[in-house]
Amino acid sequence: MIDQLNTMITDALGPAGPLLVVAGLAALLILAAVPMFMRAKPDPLDKLKQTGQQRLDADTRAVLRDKKRNEKLNKYAQFLEPQDEQELSDIRMKLLQAGYRSKDAVQLYYFAQFALGLGLLAAGVLYFLFVLDSANATTQQKLMYILGPGAAGYLAPKYWITKRVEKRKEEIQSGFPDALDMMLVCVEAGQSMDQSIVRVAKELRASYPSLADEFEIIAHEMKAGKDKTQVLSDMSERCGVQDVSSFVTVLNQAQTFGTSISDALRVYASEMRDKRVMRAEEKANQLPTKMTLTTMMLTVPPLLIILVGPSAVSITEMGSIGQ
Repeated sequence: MIDQLNTMITDALGPAGPLLVVAGLAALLILAAVPMFMRAKPDPLDKLKQTGQQRLDADTRAVLRDKKRNEKLNKYAQFLEPQDEQELSDIRMKLLQAGYRSKDAVQLYYFAQFALGLGLLAAGVLYFLFVLDSANATTQQKLMYILGPGAAGYLAPKYWITKRVEKRKEEIQSGFPDALDMMLVCVEAGQSMDQSIVRVAKELRASYPSLADEFEIIAHEMKAGKDKTQVLSDMSERCGVQDVSSFVTVLNQAQTFGTSISDALRVYASEMRDKRVMRAEEKANQLPTKMTLTTMMLTVPPLLIILVGPSAVSITEMGSIGQ
């Protein structure tokens, strides 16, 4: 009976038919088991086994979730959030550096990985079965067309977040010297530090929206009564740029030792302008090296055609005349 079933599956789906059927059944079992786990009630003995700190962490995470906006995602929070606190903190900080500050950003990130991975895996299986010649496919082709799309879908959100972080850091680094110059002008004009931050955020909105968002966040946190040192340190972590970290250190030292903030801003703004000029000179010095290969690829082949082409045509004509 088993041999007959195996023969029928092989005739219908090709040599890889039994493997595909087993993989499909495994996927169905996993999808069917997920709702059962979600509907399962917690065991009272498991609650007793938890330590006080674990219960406190669980309660804290439950309070931090927005019950009104994220009610659907909260049902699956245990599947859409890492259980390790360090991993959760790292991915949350990476999403903050990418500009995603909503409370459900972590859950949406893992949901995107889960949905894209399974969706593209199913698409790859369908493409392999109904478009390609599955009977004559090699093992490498099976892995490439079936598992390849699933792996690409799973890694796509991570790639997107990484690129967003790099782009945002470049934008903040490019606009920070201008922000310091404007802040220095505001402070020397008689405005307080809080007022100058609000004005700089408003002026930078058109050119550097990411940096303007960061200044608006620290302005709101200062108005809410949060400690200024902690507010600036949080900004440094969210930006992830060395220039911002050094700026935060300068402001904290000026506040601690009672020195003039305008003098500190003047010196540090001058250093930031010099660093921007040095970065521009560095890119300019790298440009000839990068253009060498492109110049050779676009210049040498046409030059060879112009110089060698007529000679090659003449030699070919002489050979045809000799025959």
